[in-house]
Amino acid sequence: MKFTRIGVIAAATLVGVSGATAEEFEAESPQCIAPSNPGGGWDFICRTTAKYLFDLGVIEDSMQVTNMSGGGGGVAFAHVTQERNDDNNLIVAASMSTSARIAQGIYEGAVQDDVHFLATFGAEYGAIAVRADSPFQTLADMMDAILEDPRSVGIAGGSSVGSFDHIKPMLVAREAGMDDVTQLKYVSFDGGGEAMTGLLSGATEALSGDFSEMLGFLESGDIRIIGIMAPERLANYPDIPTARELGYDVVGANWRGLYMPAGASDEAKEFWTDAIKTMVADPSFQETLEAAAIAPFNNFDEDMYNFVAGSIADVEKLSREIGIIE
Repeated sequence: MKFTRIGVIAAATLVGVSGATAEEFEAESPQCIAPSNPGGGWDFICRTTAKYLFDLGVIEDSMQVTNMSGGGGGVAFAHVTQERNDDNNLIVAASMSTSARIAQGIYEGAVQDDVHFLATFGAEYGAIAVRADSPFQTLADMMDAILEDPRSVGIAGGSSVGSFDHIKPMLVAREAGMDDVTQLKYVSFDGGGEAMTGLLSGATEALSGDFSEMLGFLESGDIRIIGIMAPERLANYPDIPTARELGYDVVGANWRGLYMPAGASDEAKEFWTDAIKTMVADPSFQETLEAAAIAPFNNFDEDMYNFVAGSIADVEKLSREIGIIE
């Protein structure tokens, strides 16, 4: 399975060591920051990474997972860049939303090189869900209601205005014939878990997110997924229609990965890159991704740098096209 860059359309430090290698660096009291509340994609990245790096013996100390919500990941980004820029033992969950916020200026003044992007290890498709008892039986039902009154349908997302969760339904609305997609009623939450609570509580009528975030609630019968932004139906979930087959030519894939402080040592950066490569090569890790409906999508080293640069450029272009930024 191949993904485009955007997938849419589309605190111990090691200092003063001369000649150290990645093998000589050892993580001490490692930490992974999930820039959201528990639940959702960023939380999944950190907790899964923490489990496998420890289980595989890549790190000797168990990894602390810290949830740091706010600003669609901006609070965590500022914390890393301003307070822990030289921390060799810190990694941070990242995704399409991270590069989107940099592209759109949501992380004020931020550029790619403010942090060191380590890797992507997976990608998944976006989806739109409603409560099990929703009057919207199909994606077309919901789009018809939005075209009649854009403010009548609140769509929850686990990230800020202008994020990938916001962009996905905007693209569907544009395909449905909506002239000004900025009229769409998007309700921002700090993380996919809170966004799901917003949907189930009745605070919103729909949810835009990633399929893996919705899977447990789908299987429990709390929600229905009325459209997935995949090029074709998923083999394990053949009853879920794609947006494309319903007449909305939108495909959206969200990458999953990690970054770390830009000022960390080269030895630490190499260590964490190698650690993630070891994790990705483990069959059990790949089984965990598959169970969460996340497809393999790996970028490391120079490929990762170029991938993120391209993603930022693509999001900026797309955001201008649909009026999110001028």
